Amino acid sequence: MTYSLSWAHIFRLGLIQTSLGAIIVLTTSTLNRVMVVEFALPAMLPGFLVTIHHIVQLARPRIGHGSDVGGRRTPWIVGGMMVLALGGVLAALGTTMMPSSQIIGTVVSAVGFFAIGLGSGATGTSLLVLLAKLVSPERKPAAAALVWFMMIFGFAMTAGIAGHFLDPFSSVRLLIVTASVSSIAMIVTILAVRGIEPSESAPVQEMSDRRSSEGTQTIAFSAALRSVWREADSRRFTVFVFVSMFAYSAQDLILEPFAGLVFNFSPGASTQLAGLQHGGVLAGMGLVALTTLSHRLSRGVNWLSYWVRGGCLLSACALFLLAYSGNHPSNWPLQANVLLLGFANGAFAVAAIGAMMTLAGQGVEKREGLRMGLWGAAQAVAFAVGGFLGTVAVDVTRIWIDDSAVAYGLVFATEGLMFLWATWLAGAIAFPAPEARAQNPSFGAIALNELGDEGATT
Repeated sequence: MTYSLSWAHIFRLGLIQTSLGAIIVLTTSTLNRVMVVEFALPAMLPGFLVTIHHIVQLARPRIGHGSDVGGRRTPWIVGGMMVLALGGVLAALGTTMMPSSQIIGTVVSAVGFFAIGLGSGATGTSLLVLLAKLVSPERKPAAAALVWFMMIFGFAMTAGIAGHFLDPFSSVRLLIVTASVSSIAMIVTILAVRGIEPSESAPVQEMSDRRSSEGTQTIAFSAALRSVWREADSRRFTVFVFVSMFAYSAQDLILEPFAGLVFNFSPGASTQLAGLQHGGVLAGMGLVALTTLSHRLSRGVNWLSYWVRGGCLLSACALFLLAYSGNHPSNWPLQANVLLLGFANGAFAVAAIGAMMTLAGQGVEKREGLRMGLWGAAQAVAFAVGGFLGTVAVDVTRIWIDDSAVAYGLVFATEGLMFLWATWLAGAIAFPAPEARAQNPSFGAIALNELGDEGATT
């Protein structure tokens, strides 16, 4: 492919991630707080609604396949953002209805969260596929870091600005703020994606050629999914994404309580600890982008492979240290430990996104959308169950073990073992070097053949 996105184009597409993050943070964070605090509803209600948003992500492979068949990603990005924006407004509307009619309000919010999951899946999957198709191989890891950072920026910016306009709180203000954020996100998405995807895109030609050779008008989703699953690297990477993201998310809801119970941190201090962790995440992302972009540093070195495995291994070490830290709460450098964990998590996460973008176009048959959707679904399911099971594991462990430090330590150690498993899984994946990707776009097919995967479709 001769057409490659400039950094200005990549930044424009990153604005779509910012818009996506803006709507997501309002619906999964702000509405959660409003239901529990302002409306005094059970905490399991927003938990149930957010779970709907995650479960719908299982549709990502089907969405990706649909974009493969159509050949263009722009309609899916814009259409997905439209559904996401509508879902955000419906979720807010349902929330405001709950004080007067909890059943009707819950039903309306459930429809809204269903739309949020569907819209975010369509937009996020198609956007990553577009980046995978149009970003040059040497820029993909750095592009992944940029769009991930811009999504986090969307979280932070919206939380700050929306929080300002929500005070003093009222149901009308909540609706106005949500509708405004959703409308702005929709406008930004349309402007950002305009004119970026070539009108005669490569996927259209590839799909047309494949239809002609097979003598059929469409390729069944089930057949396409089986074909992708038979590819060794696609299958291994799916399992890797689930295991690593499960371990990544399982720590989210237990780190701050651990700091409070074992290290006697105040609520303010534990919140600052979370901020320190996010700072480490950004530092890890930045270093991955630097090492993969620098021609001097990347010469002859497959940094993407190193960071995927190294980030998982370093995450495991940081979690093992946390597990041990409860034995010495008086003199353990908890802040440094959490900073290390954040750095390792950021490095591995953005390298994994870069690997998704790199591997999505690999394989004998070009089914980028389906592959990206499969991995996105694995990530969404891992996030859906990881955070919840992390808290369950702590509660169950504390029933049998009265010492909080030991109970939390066992859970952290288990997460560390999962990261070690993820490191081993990543080692079995054939990540093509940047030079090989640049010289031979079908490198993944060669790698599959070298691995002896007889099930790969030819």
